[in-house]
Amino acid sequence: MPLSDSAERDHVHTRRIDCRGFRRADGLWDVEGHLTDVKTYPFRNDYRGTIEPGEPLHDMWLRLTIDDGLTIRAVEAVTDRGPYHICGDIAPAFDKLVGLSMRPGFTRRVRQLLGGVRGCTHLVELLVPMATTAFQTIFPILSREHAETGGGGARPKRRPPLLDTCHAFASDGPIVKRYWPDFHTGDETAE
Repeated sequence: MPLSDSAERDHVHTRRIDCRGFRRADGLWDVEGHLTDVKTYPFRNDYRGTIEPGEPLHDMWLRLTIDDGLTIRAVEAVTDRGPYHICGDIAPAFDKLVGLSMRPGFTRRVRQLLGGVRGCTHLVELLVPMATTAFQTIFPILSREHAETGGGGARPKRRPPLLDTCHAFASDGPIVKRYWPDFHTGDETAE
C-alpha cells in the first residue's frame, strides 16, 4: 500500500541510491552502490557554475569486493560529480575498509575510520544500504547451496546474526520460533 495523499507541495530534491550485488567468477562477491542528488531548480555552484535541474550535484560510486564471510577484500570509490573540486580526493581513504567484516558493529567501525574529515559523508552513508545488499546477495545463495549439498537439515550451532535486528527477527517471535527454534526465547506454548 502506498503512502497516503500528502498536502499540496513542490518537489525540490531527489536522492537516489542504487545497490547491486554480483557473484564473481573467482568466488568473491561485488556489491556496487551509486548515489545521486539532484534538484528541481537551477542553482549556482562556485566550482561548477550553474547546476541545472536534473543535473546531479552528487554522483558517487562505491564497489566493495567481499568474501563469503562478509569480509571486505577490495574497495573502489569514485566521485564523478561533487559540489567542490576536492570531493573526489578522499576516495583513496576508503581503502581503510579492506579487512573489515560486515558484521555487528560495522557501521560504528566505518564511522571511526571514515567519519568527519577522514571521509565523505555521502559515501559513508552509502555503505549502510550496501552492507544490507551484501547480506541479501550472499546469504541466500550460500544457504541454498548448503541445502543442495545436504547441509540443509543441520541446525545452526551459533546464534544467527539476524536475531533481534528487527521486529520480524525478534528472538521471542514467531519467525525465530519457526526457523531457529533452538534460539527462540519466547513462550513455547504461544502461537
